[in-house]
Amino acid sequence: MSEQTTGINAVKLDPNMAIRQVGDEPLKWLSPKDKPFHLAGFYWFEQDNKYRRLPAAPSASLPQQVNELANCTAGGQIRFQTNSSKLSIKVKLSGIGNMYHMAATGQCGFDCYIGEIGQQRYCSTTRFDHTKTEYESMLFELPTKRQQCITLYFPLYQGVEEIWIGVDPDAEVSEVPAYISDKRIVIYGTSITQGGCANRPGMAYPHILSRSIPLEFINLGFSGNGRGEPEVAKVISEIDNPALFVLDYEANVGTYERMEATLPEFIRILRSKHTTTPILVLSKIRNAAECFSTDAENRRHRMRHIQMEIVEQLRQSGDRHVHFLDGGDLLGEDFAECTVDGIHPTDLGFHRMAHHLLPVIQNLLTDVFETPNKQQY
Repeated sequence: MSEQTTGINAVKLDPNMAIRQVGDEPLKWLSPKDKPFHLAGFYWFEQDNKYRRLPAAPSASLPQQVNELANCTAGGQIRFQTNSSKLSIKVKLSGIGNMYHMAATGQCGFDCYIGEIGQQRYCSTTRFDHTKTEYESMLFELPTKRQQCITLYFPLYQGVEEIWIGVDPDAEVSEVPAYISDKRIVIYGTSITQGGCANRPGMAYPHILSRSIPLEFINLGFSGNGRGEPEVAKVISEIDNPALFVLDYEANVGTYERMEATLPEFIRILRSKHTTTPILVLSKIRNAAECFSTDAENRRHRMRHIQMEIVEQLRQSGDRHVHFLDGGDLLGEDFAECTVDGIHPTDLGFHRMAHHLLPVIQNLLTDVFETPNKQQY
């Protein structure tokens, strides 16, 4: 006689796992597209009115996969101040949570942080049914009103069609303190740059960095498709006032020959518009395969050497603003324990990446900071 099993439903057994229901209290619903909300991470938003990471009608023909992935909202932020005792959001997504190795909260959720840059503290993440494309979620409910700076991080691996922010009917909403400059940090790369596989949006390494560096960050990580195409470089070069370009695309480039061909050309295209902007070439992090395969380790070393040589050649030719950093050291000695699948970092991995990248990036921002900002996240 066989026993029929129905599985364990932890949500029913543990109330802390349940989706938090929004109360019946009336709220005032506002669109972050309107003032005084500040949207960051969507450079082409004013042009296209879309939560999208590349222009809707780009000047160069983009690869189809890159064009589709640009609808993922990784890197997007909503910034504002409010004295509301409650904060909720209504969201309409382009699709559902459907990844086997990434939490729905990271793929489709929003994170809420409270405090000014350098003092931001995690508050909450949306709770929702990951099988649906629309949800409403309470982010906080406080006993008293007090003025606070709020940062909401957009989903990493899904598109957002609409979002509304709910506050107390009598709450005040105002602008946050401006960034210290209108310059931007632009990070181009792979799924790891995009945020795969952070448990929640705020733990992607560009977001962790953004909580210490008071500049806008633009996340141009394209999962599986950071391949260094010149068409992509041309569109990226159109971003005004870059403080820094980070090129972190080795993991998707494929062959040694493709790295040798794409990296100099990518940098040349950026230089055609931005002659002295610092460019940081970042080789890829280590993965679990290197624990068991000398071929995998040797491949990474050769790819690293190719990038180092290209950067050195450019520097010898007079470009003193291009730099190289070995990404193989970012995760530490126990690098395999920092991934969810041997390749993509967990939150621990992203924390370590940001920890090691922060002082490097700060030291490259000498045109923004008279004295490098040494705040820690």
